[in-house]
Amino acid sequence: MLLLKNLRLGSHPGGRHGIAGGESRDAIGYAVAALNRLARSDLLDRMGLRKQTEHAVFTLTRGGFRTATSAGRVFARAGKRGRAGHRAPHAPSREVFDLTPTDDEQMLVDVVTELATEIVRPAAIDADAACAAPTEVLRAADEIGLPLLGVPESLGGVSEERAVLAGTLVAEALARGDLGLAVAALAPGAVATAIATWGTDEQQQTYLPAFTDPGADAGVPAASLALTEPRALFDALDPQTTARRDGDALVLDGVKSMVPRGAAAELFVVGARVLGGRGDPPGGANVLVIVEAGTAGLSVEADPAMGVRAASLTTLTLDGVRVPESQVLGAVDGTTYAECVRLSRIAWCALSVGVGQAVLDYVTPYVKERQAFGEPIAHRQSVAFMVADIAIELQAMRLLTWKAAGRAAAGQDVARDVALARRLCAEKGMQIGLDGVQLLGGHGFVKEHPVERWYRDLRAISIMEGGVLV
Repeated sequence: MLLLKNLRLGSHPGGRHGIAGGESRDAIGYAVAALNRLARSDLLDRMGLRKQTEHAVFTLTRGGFRTATSAGRVFARAGKRGRAGHRAPHAPSREVFDLTPTDDEQMLVDVVTELATEIVRPAAIDADAACAAPTEVLRAADEIGLPLLGVPESLGGVSEERAVLAGTLVAEALARGDLGLAVAALAPGAVATAIATWGTDEQQQTYLPAFTDPGADAGVPAASLALTEPRALFDALDPQTTARRDGDALVLDGVKSMVPRGAAAELFVVGARVLGGRGDPPGGANVLVIVEAGTAGLSVEADPAMGVRAASLTTLTLDGVRVPESQVLGAVDGTTYAECVRLSRIAWCALSVGVGQAVLDYVTPYVKERQAFGEPIAHRQSVAFMVADIAIELQAMRLLTWKAAGRAAAGQDVARDVALARRLCAEKGMQIGLDGVQLLGGHGFVKEHPVERWYRDLRAISIMEGGVLV
């Protein structure tokens, strides 16, 4: 059962309003109170009016800039080297097939839904045009604890067990506001979740404090899980980025694409294939490597795409990037990497369900109100059947995604479940976007209505890997 006891939004000695120490109180109540304060403030009035100069470069073309990543904050080494890190226990398996969210999970979904409706969606148009997420949106997501959802209480997070299903529900709810902004808001949590799930004690004590107690001025660091590569027929389980062993270090070479918030990121988790080690499999083994921004040989380039533009997508180039071998995250036999890919795919399926639900919610009243030949177009069977098909396919997508998430939370094998969910969400998600545009006719082609943006975003579900994680 998900317990969010440590989500405290009051002041602490560091002066930050966010996750902090203090008395144990009801976390969901605090989250609702935080959103109510945001709704009563002038935040929404300012939404989209402030242009972020540090992200303005993303309005340029792909070749607009290329620069080395900035050093950002210093991550001081802590914890005991070689000692296993803390692992959150798996969620108990239910005796019957029941995917109904728990009371805590439903309350969390209600909070995130309000965030998506009141803050995310009003900012989506400007964020898509600027290829950057407004600071207010990211701050609001941080204040309700989204980056810490996959971090256990013992490490300063908000859950007592694997929060895969809760993360899936949050991703779905947030994507109903906007997929690009959802990816931007969830990107730091993907890195925090990866370190909390597979990190050693040293890795957890070194990096997680930046997420759990960032201080008043620093804020939660931008971070990104980089798996996608810019090549035809890319397979996430067959990365071409290499990690060559050189003494007690790894030398990384390769290119990662569609990396969210890469220019601002202070920390990356990069997928690569280890080569050259004694005992390694003939073709190498896939691993996850923690790489700090500012490491020599690491550079970032703007890479705005057709969709998911608000996530500030970039291309990350690794040219002889040298990191200690202790920066490998989890097992070195490929099992951790494969699990990461599958958990990331569950997150992308949840995002597709959220966007698909937004399409359905938008087109249903539209076809009832739109008049043609003296009657609503919903009276025509071709229109009514198309809306019904969206609802049917959406429910199938949701059930497969929730089932995969539930099995993953219980520690069961999810290879088959994830494959089925991803296949259905990739195909039907794109179809839902296309049908939404069709149902609006000429209005589906113009930016006055959000369906054209949702259509562009849904095209990414079958392409993007990494970036988000549950």
